[in-house]
Amino acid sequence: MIHSSYYRPRVYPFSGTGTSSEIDRLQELTGTTTLNRAKLEEIGRVGIIAWRKNNPSVALTMRQLEYGSMEFWNKLANKGNSNTKVELTDFKTSMVDIAGYKTDDSGNFLGTMWYPKLRTTGFGVTIGDPEGLIERNFNLVGEDEIALENDNKYFIVKDFTALGGTNEDFTINDPVPTEDPDNSSYYLFRVVRLVAGIATELVYGTDYTYNSGTDELTVATTTAGDVIRAYYSASAYMSGQSPFTNNDVDVAGITADSCSILLTSGQYVYRLQSVGIDVTFDRYDVKEIGNYNVVQRGIRDTTARITLGRLLEEWTIEEVLRGVAGVNYGKIDVRKFTDNNSLIVKIYSDNTKTNFLLGMKVTDIAPTGVDAGTPLNDYVKRNVTLEGETGFFTSVEGDL
Repeated sequence: MIHSSYYRPRVYPFSGTGTSSEIDRLQELTGTTTLNRAKLEEIGRVGIIAWRKNNPSVALTMRQLEYGSMEFWNKLANKGNSNTKVELTDFKTSMVDIAGYKTDDSGNFLGTMWYPKLRTTGFGVTIGDPEGLIERNFNLVGEDEIALENDNKYFIVKDFTALGGTNEDFTINDPVPTEDPDNSSYYLFRVVRLVAGIATELVYGTDYTYNSGTDELTVATTTAGDVIRAYYSASAYMSGQSPFTNNDVDVAGITADSCSILLTSGQYVYRLQSVGIDVTFDRYDVKEIGNYNVVQRGIRDTTARITLGRLLEEWTIEEVLRGVAGVNYGKIDVRKFTDNNSLIVKIYSDNTKTNFLLGMKVTDIAPTGVDAGTPLNDYVKRNVTLEGETGFFTSVEGDL
């Protein structure tokens, strides 16, 4: 059996200048694959003629403790390792591969679950209660789920920096690729050329070839500084390396008392009991006649929905949304709420709030709903819902 302690997740950006990394503080990872097969029948005949095999649909959901790092945001958005800001628009064409490396209770490595070319369909940041841990949630979609085992049990991605020229050779070893069982004489799943971080998938036989006798990948045309990224499987991992490195530097998790929530004019919001930020992308991933793969990727629309739950004592949120905070105004009419608000979440390393780690800002948000609950023998609660489509994450407090 495989315990979660020995299921080691890793993320591989498709484009950009960032490198792969383990996925830290992950609490749950669930993959749901729908094979999308339809039975074909005909009038005058009993039974199924055949099954039509459409592209599978793979949905991957992930739940992660907030630990104040930009790392995973950068991977999903295909940004560089040192990048400090990710906009919601950065997810339009970005892709990642996610691999789970599996070891059983006896210490035997069994194989890798590989989810290629995943795109982000949404994510959330949740502060469930005043004493709870802050959590992130991610939703990704793709078309493939591949189990690698036996002589192909390790998923490997290696980068090479080109010198530039025609028919440039790159030696792929440590480890050497194992032949693809589904494609005789093919050893590489994918080869990508990155020019200034922009990825182009190369075509076998036209843009590159591979010689299993010499372990040489030959790329037809390169320019000095190009990164050639090779994806393959092998019977061993890279020498002296591990798919998962324990992160003992960042905090284990961040609690609700270590964050600050501010509305439009920098007004601190008191008595909050919960905060939910849910971002969904209406993806437009295009296929074409004559090709079973997705050929273009985009996002038609973005929705950022914010829910603020609080105990009712003062009308601070309503005063801010009405634009009369701090002026001792005597009437709050929901018809006159403003539509150009913003929400800022600042996350610190602890509740002293002296060491800023990460922040999120959602801009141009409008209130869409207000509800109040008055339960028997309890305190009155009041929730406000807002909605927008622009925002960003940052590790620089000044950006907020």
